[in-house]
Amino acid sequence: MKASGNPAARQYFRAFYQGNRLRFALALLLTAVTFSENLIGSWLLGEVLDVIAAGDLAWLRRTLTFTAVFVAAAFLLNTAMYRAKSGFVYRALEQYKALAFRNLSEKSISAFSRERTGRYLSVLTNDVGSVEENYLKRSFLLLHAVLLFFGSLAMMFWYSPFLAMATILLTALPLGASLLMGGELAAREKAVSGKNETFVSRLKDLLSGFSVIKSFKAEGEAVGLFDEANRDLEDCKRRRCWWEYLLTAVSQNLCSEILQFGIFFLGAFLAIRGDITAGTVLIFVNLCNFVIQPVTVIPQYWASRKAAAGLIEKLAEVTEENAGRAGRAIEPVLREAIALEHVTFGYEPDQPVLRDVSLRLEAGKTYALVGVSGSGKSTLLNLLMGAHDGYAGSITIDGTELREADPDSLYDLISLIGQGVFLFDDTIRRNITMFRDFPEEEVSRAAERAGLTELLAQRGEDYRCGENGSGLSGGERQRVSIARALLRGTPVLLLDEATASLDNRTAFAVTDAILRLDGLTRLVVTHRLEEALLERYDELIVLRDGAVWERGRFPDLMERRGYFYSLYHMSNG
Repeated sequence: MKASGNPAARQYFRAFYQGNRLRFALALLLTAVTFSENLIGSWLLGEVLDVIAAGDLAWLRRTLTFTAVFVAAAFLLNTAMYRAKSGFVYRALEQYKALAFRNLSEKSISAFSRERTGRYLSVLTNDVGSVEENYLKRSFLLLHAVLLFFGSLAMMFWYSPFLAMATILLTALPLGASLLMGGELAAREKAVSGKNETFVSRLKDLLSGFSVIKSFKAEGEAVGLFDEANRDLEDCKRRRCWWEYLLTAVSQNLCSEILQFGIFFLGAFLAIRGDITAGTVLIFVNLCNFVIQPVTVIPQYWASRKAAAGLIEKLAEVTEENAGRAGRAIEPVLREAIALEHVTFGYEPDQPVLRDVSLRLEAGKTYALVGVSGSGKSTLLNLLMGAHDGYAGSITIDGTELREADPDSLYDLISLIGQGVFLFDDTIRRNITMFRDFPEEEVSRAAERAGLTELLAQRGEDYRCGENGSGLSGGERQRVSIARALLRGTPVLLLDEATASLDNRTAFAVTDAILRLDGLTRLVVTHRLEEALLERYDELIVLRDGAVWERGRFPDLMERRGYFYSLYHMSNG
């Protein structure tokens, strides 16, 4: 059970055995004991045949009694073995997947945003099935096969060294076939894993974009994309399956028949000469199954186990890739300011979304970020949340450069309420509290400020939101996300068009409640240019083509009659 040399992968191999070693040891012990059933069964077959030839009824009764005891004991041992194996395997898988998700959850937003979620869906579903069957379960099958092989040979040498040597020579055929073809089987298993990852990613994209596909009447194109990914996956699985069947046909069927018939006729010759009994011939023929089977399956099992170990290493690489960096911890309080100095950033090289942005967001003040769609407002908020570190210039929080900050401590300081709302398929309350315990009065106050009072009165806080909030309207989902952020109470609050899906009255009330909160630093992206609210911001920051075009208080910007003045009148025209 040698673990990988990859340090990142070793923790996954160790996860199988943590708190699970007793089950593992018991399963190994019972596997080692139960292999002898095959040998005893072969001996009984020969014994019965010799009893028939001798015509001894007393001998037959003794053999029958022993057989009954043997069958009962075998049943009990096998039951205990399967219980121990299943207990070990499923505890091991539980811990393996738990470790994977725990490592995944430790990634920063910046790290996760650079990856495809389809990879994780693949390694935690399809690949786990392969790890279960080909690594964990086949570890016991390998032990059983090895013990059965050497036990059968030992029994053969006991009865007839000559026939035993002939058996060894004839097993060279299936052994050679298995060794030659087993490596290719491992390569094809790995290829299936890669194709499955691509298929899951494509399926996730198509399901996520279902409404877009329907609205643009692109069903035919979507079906074509699905069919292509589906065809590639199944074709790869077909090639893997064909090779596995071919390996079985060559090593188990053809070579097994050659071995069994060869030993049968050679044994018949020796029996006619009187060197062995007819029962011994039957024992040898039966033992041939227990020699040929391990010879054919051990290389196959080993190749499959090696391929599954590769999948474990792949999971380790995926969860280690873009792993969260260690950084300087930021206190969960903003004492001075968040400062951006000459920040330039783009998602693609030579295509900047933000251009030479310099800002100072002072602690305890409230800022509005305005501009037309595509001016870089959401990108600026994402940078402040640490979603991307490939920017030029500097972003500092009380003097600490954001690139050098510990992401976990950053999330204790800043909360983001975005345009895209995600809700779990759970109750409204648990979506607000994010599965943690809060005093009842704090939950009620956050829900009231977010405008959820009416919804809770109608449906109750135990109402299930449905998959990604499908049981709620867009406005209701947004209110839940706002209540969630308000309840968390971080010192800095970023809002990215958080009231866009709310009606005017509710949007005004929610924004008003947010502006009334004391002691927070707020940066609010808004398209609602209402004078009664804009006058309450300490400063308006106007973006145009990724650059800070204007900034100042509402009356000052209106007096200048510049770009913001035009935006305001266009919005309220």
